[in-house]
Amino acid sequence: MFSKIIGSGSFLPENKITNQDLTELVDTSSDWIESRSGIKQRFFADKDTTSSDLAYFAAVEAIKNANLNITDIDLIIVATTTPDMIFPGTATILQNKLSKKLICPAFDVQAACSGFIYAFTIADSMIKSGLSKKCLLVGAETYSKILDWKDRTTSVLFGDGAGAFILTGSRSRGTHQTIINSTATFNDKLNVPGWLYKGNIMGDPHVRMDGKTVFKFAVEHFDLITAKLLKAANLTSKEIDWFIPHQANIRIMNSALKKLDLPKDKMIVTVDKHANTSAASIPLAFDSAMKEGLFKTNDKIIMAAVGAGFTWGGVLTEL
Repeated sequence: MFSKIIGSGSFLPENKITNQDLTELVDTSSDWIESRSGIKQRFFADKDTTSSDLAYFAAVEAIKNANLNITDIDLIIVATTTPDMIFPGTATILQNKLSKKLICPAFDVQAACSGFIYAFTIADSMIKSGLSKKCLLVGAETYSKILDWKDRTTSVLFGDGAGAFILTGSRSRGTHQTIINSTATFNDKLNVPGWLYKGNIMGDPHVRMDGKTVFKFAVEHFDLITAKLLKAANLTSKEIDWFIPHQANIRIMNSALKKLDLPKDKMIVTVDKHANTSAASIPLAFDSAMKEGLFKTNDKIIMAAVGAGFTWGGVLTEL
């Protein structure tokens, strides 16, 4: 038994924010942002829109594209770093929005930008074990709510959005291999060091990042991820049709592509349009390519991500 992607969906808020728009909020320039990250624009949710709201529209589209009904879903996993509330989980809130009659396991996964890969790995294992037959897997983020507009090194890099997959059990080849891992050595290099205490925000509730450390770690570990996936699946890079890295920084992505030894037109790039949407970035990029008609049956795809913690992981799957 394999897990197989049979549908995808995505959703972006209406508020498109260009680099030029950000110059009115933070001391920066459009050229400075694009030259360092490859980002040209991003989308921000309004203050009343939650991660589960974005997740809902992506999920409905994915379910429709998989030719399923909402009641066919027997597992919901939401990867998010920006949940609607401390509890209940965003997945159960999404479950309620999809259908009050839908009864199935629903839970969140928090592994920052690697969250969707972690969630995919869990779903893959549950499908292979027979515990799930139709899994709704969503990455959803509203990062605009945790950005500090006095910090130009982080505030210009992130955006909001949601992407979703439907995974099902299949006797034909689907997911070849998944890898997840983490080291706790760098917890202070990329984080939101704030928390709630008796109704008050303690510490700093904004994204903070040591850019140089994150860049170096990401470049090294994208290479590690792809090499391990290929070895475990007994494949070579020449047998890979598409590479979908976490959409954080075009320089990191290009470095990973070079080490994977794939041509540039085999990497799916949406960082210029969406910015870094954390756990939502890979499914957003996948669905964007799907809508462009880039994929064909039996295409082999590597998806890889590195996130705060630091966490990292990858998936090698076949359509």
